[in-house]
Amino acid sequence: MTLALIVLLPLFGSLLPLATDRRGRSLCALATMLAPAIGMFLLWRHAEGVFAGDTLVQSLPWLERVGLHLSFRLDGLSFLFALMILGIGLLVILYARYYLAKTDPMGRFFAYLSLFMAAMLGVVLSENLLLMMFFWELTSLSSFLLISYWSHSTDARKGARMALAVTGGGGLALLGGVLLLGQIVGSYELSDVLASGDLIRGHALYPVVLVLVLLGVFTKSAQFPFHFWLPHAMAAPTPVSAYLHSATMVKAGVFLLARLYPALSDTDMWFFLVSIAGMTTLLLGAFTALFKHDLKGLLAYSTISHLGLITLLFGLDTELAAVAAVFHIINHATFKASLFMAAGIIDHETGTRDMRRINGLWRFMPHTATLAMVAASAMAGVPLLNGFLSKEMFFTETLQQHQFGNFSWVIPLVATLAGVFSVAYSLRFIHDVFFNGKPVNLPKYPPHEPPRYMKVPVEILVALCLAVGLVPAFTVAALLEVSASAVVGGELPYYSLSIWHGLNLPLMMSVVALVAGVLVYAWRRRLFEWFDGLPPLDGKLVFEQAVQGAVRRAGQFTLLLENASLQRYFAWMLIAALAVTGFWLWQVPSLKGSVALSPVDGVTLMGMLVLMAGALATAFWHRQRLVALIMLSVVGLMVALAFARFSAPDLALTQLSVEVVTIVLLMLALFFLPHRTPTESSSLRRGRDWALAGLAGLLVGGLSFAVLTRPYETIAGFFIENSYKGGGGTNVVNVILVDFRGFDTLGEISVLAIAGVGIYALIDGLRLRVPEFDSMGRNWARDPHPMMLVNLSQVILPLALLVSVYIFLRGHNLPGGGFIAGLITAVALILQYMASGEQWTTQRWGVNYHYVAGLGVLIAGLTGLGSLALGYPFLTSSFGYFHVPLVGEVELATAMLFDLGVYLAVVGATLLILANLGKLSGSRAARELL
Repeated sequence: MTLALIVLLPLFGSLLPLATDRRGRSLCALATMLAPAIGMFLLWRHAEGVFAGDTLVQSLPWLERVGLHLSFRLDGLSFLFALMILGIGLLVILYARYYLAKTDPMGRFFAYLSLFMAAMLGVVLSENLLLMMFFWELTSLSSFLLISYWSHSTDARKGARMALAVTGGGGLALLGGVLLLGQIVGSYELSDVLASGDLIRGHALYPVVLVLVLLGVFTKSAQFPFHFWLPHAMAAPTPVSAYLHSATMVKAGVFLLARLYPALSDTDMWFFLVSIAGMTTLLLGAFTALFKHDLKGLLAYSTISHLGLITLLFGLDTELAAVAAVFHIINHATFKASLFMAAGIIDHETGTRDMRRINGLWRFMPHTATLAMVAASAMAGVPLLNGFLSKEMFFTETLQQHQFGNFSWVIPLVATLAGVFSVAYSLRFIHDVFFNGKPVNLPKYPPHEPPRYMKVPVEILVALCLAVGLVPAFTVAALLEVSASAVVGGELPYYSLSIWHGLNLPLMMSVVALVAGVLVYAWRRRLFEWFDGLPPLDGKLVFEQAVQGAVRRAGQFTLLLENASLQRYFAWMLIAALAVTGFWLWQVPSLKGSVALSPVDGVTLMGMLVLMAGALATAFWHRQRLVALIMLSVVGLMVALAFARFSAPDLALTQLSVEVVTIVLLMLALFFLPHRTPTESSSLRRGRDWALAGLAGLLVGGLSFAVLTRPYETIAGFFIENSYKGGGGTNVVNVILVDFRGFDTLGEISVLAIAGVGIYALIDGLRLRVPEFDSMGRNWARDPHPMMLVNLSQVILPLALLVSVYIFLRGHNLPGGGFIAGLITAVALILQYMASGEQWTTQRWGVNYHYVAGLGVLIAGLTGLGSLALGYPFLTSSFGYFHVPLVGEVELATAMLFDLGVYLAVVGATLLILANLGKLSGSRAARELL
């Protein structure tokens, strides 16, 4: 699973910068570079096969019922994107080492960057579409962390929220499209989907699938009308912007467009939706970029324009257009990353990105200026640079389209206009920044060249722009061929990467774009005046107004339902249950079915009467807290006896253990509450509550009667039949928990451990006012630790622990198990706390319950990973019979390790809550002892 390792290396490598942050900035950067460097090495090991046209698929079965497998794919397209992600990622890490200020937490930044890198690698290397969706959403979350890195900035927080909202919404649409694709094809594996293009295009759901997938693509790659989030993501540090705009995030959208091209393209709907969106984005981005005064703002809108160009090429729906799109993806990555890094250097050395102030920098930073001018010329499509070659291919393909009929000339016209503005804003980047007079009120003056190694990434990228532009056949030809072949899905038509193709119409379009672009820049002042007179339209403002409006309306609606009254919440819940369940129950012709009810014996009837009496007494005396608690314990005890009566000893033991823990918890909590509560309900409200309670009781009783008098089958037979031969245990309940539904149990103990830590965090250090008297007005006893209770608890503790071990060891074949044993241990220990005090017990016990709960979850998780490492599905258990000297034949099951994790998690989480609740009155106890 080399491909999985390439993805996981940056994920686990995100821990290295956090560990080395305090050992020096250079060491932190080198530690961060380790994972992508190893990933690059592993990727190049497969280069020979990729360039030979092979497709490597590595798969590990996982959730077969839902079609989710840990499958990874390496072909020409994924190789290209993985190469860009890792290669530019390494350069960005080196660049960020010198860009970030000493006050910026570098370890956290590099951790976020590594997480983002892993997410992008997962997107481009996933063979399974459901797996790809996981990484797709992870890119949105990790980019949110990167954009909001400078969290003290309002712009950073709002830009991150906008990016997450837009791309997250598109991700939901994409998920719907992926699920429909899987249903149409019968598989979520890319190999099957790409081979089923005719089936997909001929299906009635094709229009729905296409629209949903394109929503995901357009939101991620900032296509009109979802382009507004990208410029506001510029609030991120410049290394993030360079990475996000060149090789990641926005490129994820065009990657998916390229990846699904064989399956979804070749229809009129594809042509019109994709080409019109791309054409609009291309022209709008190029036009707007010219008028931005912020360096990164100009580059952001130029990115939008170039993404529109790539999208338009895929929309043109020809094989050569797809080749041109892939070629421009490569070229755009190199010149855009170098331009953002150059912009970051300028900002770093001058303290501003305002092009109206940073004039004449050639005198101060000639080296940086030269690099930036070459990269900007590549962006403008100047001959002998890489951007010129892909733009020539773009212009050529726009002339081959006839789908618009008599209006087909619109596409080459828009392409030429976008080229004009591209030259104009590139020329503005060069002239306004490096020439055009002298600097104006720079925050840092005089500016100077950055540290030597901060320029190295820019030099490498600019050298690539020159090399590809001058000798494309020796630099990029092979990579372009294999990556474009993966997009087209077959043999490529003839194309040429020659610099000179003779005097033809595409060359004339390039000349017009260059000359007209220079003229537009020359007349820019009048254009600026005209642009300033346009009505302002700020996408960020519109988005924020929409968000605030939604929040306001949600608050108004919430106030209709919520007024901090628990009675109202229960009333709404019961009304909804009565309406939904009652409606369907009313449709049943007769409540009584064909099955006769079981006879009721006297003992069972008496138990049910006691149960009902206890419940009624709890409600009747609910204002007398201690009495109500005693009545509630009667209810719990009778429920446990009911489980035992109907042959469910495991449930009975669990209920009894939970009941003891719950009563102890409530006793500790009630100590700080008033002994009585005042009457709060009016007569009208009490009447409503009586009516709702009566109707709910009738509904539940009627529903139970209808179910019990009708034949039905459960899945219990399957578990009874397979418990021993499949799980190695005769205790069906325990085998279900630790084997058949082990994943559920792992989730439950994880939630339990998190809840325990959360409650501990809430009450740690909290000291509440302790009541001075009991409910009868009597003072509390001066001795907080009665001798009888102390001596009794010390006798009970070892016995309880012995019983706990016994219950744990027998759980796989007899009633018991880790959950029940954990509760017994927790009750025994909390009794020790209550008897002898927190300080006395801690001095002798001295266990950190955070570690106990965490260790439990870790052990349970590792048992699952162990089976995964051996080639079995996650949490698959194994068992066998072994002969032990002097003991005889015994059964050993890996499920016991999982059960040990359950035991530790229950003990740790329970004592985190109960032991720390007892601390709330610790100060009072100390005073009384004095």
